[in-house]
Amino acid sequence: MAKDYIDVQKNITPYDGKTFGTMIPGPFQRFLRKCLIWQFIRFIVINLKMLRVVAKSHH
Repeated sequence: MAKDYIDVQKNITPYDGKTFGTMIPGPFQRFLRKCLIWQFIRFIVINLKMLRVVAKSHH
């Protein structure tokens, strides 16, 4: 069974039509994923959301 799995994995390449409709990120989305400024902004936003949830739980 393991040999069959390895053979199947050798034939699968990323974004090859066997991914059953998985979306491929566009150029802008790839830019945002690599942009450190955008990642920092998202980090701050997520932390503010977490602080709000924690603050609500203490009352």
